[in-house]
Amino acid sequence: MPREHIIVALDIGTTKICTLIAEVDEHRQINIVGVGSAPSGGMRKGVVVNIDEAAQAIEQSVRKCERLSGYQVGSAYVGVTGAHIDSMNRRGVVAMSPNAQEITEGDVERAMEAARVQAITNDREIIHVLPRGYTLDGQDGVRDPVGMAGRRLEAEMHIVTGGTTAISNLVRCVNRAGLQIDDLILQPLASSESILSSAEKEIGVALADVGGGTTDVAIFADGGVTHTGSVSVAGNHITNDLTLGLQAPFLEAERIKIEYGSALASEADPNEAIEIRVFGADEPDLVSRRLVAEIIESRMQEIYSLIESEIRRAGFANHLPAGVVLAGGTAELRDVRQLGREVLGLPVRVGIPTGAIGLTDSIMRPAYATTIGLLLWAAYHTDESGAAAPMSFEWKGVSRIRDLFRSFLT
Repeated sequence: MPREHIIVALDIGTTKICTLIAEVDEHRQINIVGVGSAPSGGMRKGVVVNIDEAAQAIEQSVRKCERLSGYQVGSAYVGVTGAHIDSMNRRGVVAMSPNAQEITEGDVERAMEAARVQAITNDREIIHVLPRGYTLDGQDGVRDPVGMAGRRLEAEMHIVTGGTTAISNLVRCVNRAGLQIDDLILQPLASSESILSSAEKEIGVALADVGGGTTDVAIFADGGVTHTGSVSVAGNHITNDLTLGLQAPFLEAERIKIEYGSALASEADPNEAIEIRVFGADEPDLVSRRLVAEIIESRMQEIYSLIESEIRRAGFANHLPAGVVLAGGTAELRDVRQLGREVLGLPVRVGIPTGAIGLTDSIMRPAYATTIGLLLWAAYHTDESGAAAPMSFEWKGVSRIRDLFRSFLT
């Protein structure tokens, strides 16, 4: 890696667009020098529904970041999410030649490719091919087989795919905003880079990134990712509930949620009144803070139930000693951790991003876990020249596969 290079993270959310520019030195220390955010547009539940509106919002966020940093942005690492995301675990098997002395990186690549081709369909694009582990001549639990002796290599891979149309439209709106894409990274995987510890990933943990439009879940065990999923119920549903329950405009309901919201009604003072602007009234009205919390708690219970369903679907109902770590703007709600413990019966903590210096005062919060994680992904999953390794997703029939096994398993 050169002495210093620039990386850019672009988090395209349903409620906001965030851009970060960072300088990365030869020790992969991340120094954030630019921060830019803008209200999102043209997005619904993590998917582009209006390319022009989405591109304008991206451009607004990027320009703010450029003005602050003094750098001009040409490309970025981009987060991806949405109900179109799917994942699967696949096993690739290769046999060594009789003359082979040891397993090489090329052998590992062939095993990865054997697993990857099982996920290829006409309507899906491969975003990630992530090693879970290797089996060598029947011996499982091998982390890095390179240099070992063996005749039969099996690679257990976690493969993440996205819908071709959704991926294509995301790429188009980023390009229309004047940017090329260095890589597409699944948002909960990016968030995991900034808020999960290696110990948590080793013993078993679920990351739940509760954004505006989607709740993304990633489960880690034995040091690697084993399940990813997404549900289309998240923070905006809470705001919509407040809009209906309080008869208030959406932006006013969002303000009430952020300033006064609690995920536990029992913790809210029933005698405290909140001033709120409601439909059809010339003067502000007063509502009980307990009522606001009751509305929020009801929807948060549903979100936690959906997270629990994802955990059960992955077969980890009783196998997460480290519990659940929360990310995303909704994780900043008061008492959200306590409610999670009650509903899930697991340890729950709110993840605070780490791993960067610089302009971090306003962004070391759960809402920015993905964006900071994108920077960390870019810094630690690039080659020594500082360039991104070939992208692991396919678009327009161009296959770009990376050799990731050393990054994840060493």
